[in-house]
Amino acid sequence: MIAIINGPNLNLLGRREPSIYGHESFEDFLHGLRERFPETPIQYFQSNSEGAIIDHIHRLGFEDPDCKGIVINPGAYSHYSIAIADAIAAIQKPVVEVHISNIAGREEFRHQSVTAPKCCGMLTGFGLEGYAMAVSFLIQNKG
Repeated sequence: MIAIINGPNLNLLGRREPSIYGHESFEDFLHGLRERFPETPIQYFQSNSEGAIIDHIHRLGFEDPDCKGIVINPGAYSHYSIAIADAIAAIQKPVVEVHISNIAGREEFRHQSVTAPKCCGMLTGFGLEGYAMAVSFLIQNKG
């Protein structure tokens, strides 16, 4: 199983700033993603709460032997949440960070991710397709 964790405001995909994030909801994208990887169960979790994201990373990392890897889009937390970075560093499972937009091409405060250095890779600017790329990577590398 591959887990996908989305952080704050990503529950608004398809409605929030479609010029940046597109018109598709994550639930619609997830349906297609699961069809693309029928042999790999994909679990999805979204929260606007930093603590809930940390708790979920802990559960996946320490209590879920079926979880082979995590795809995370921490949203704005990626720019300042040392707590999420520490949670990622604490687990032994591979984590790939994904950002729908190219964070390096946006506002200055978005250029730095404090969570990405704790991940095995980062994809930014590929739209929702970045999630599929991350899932494929985790599957191919026995995530």
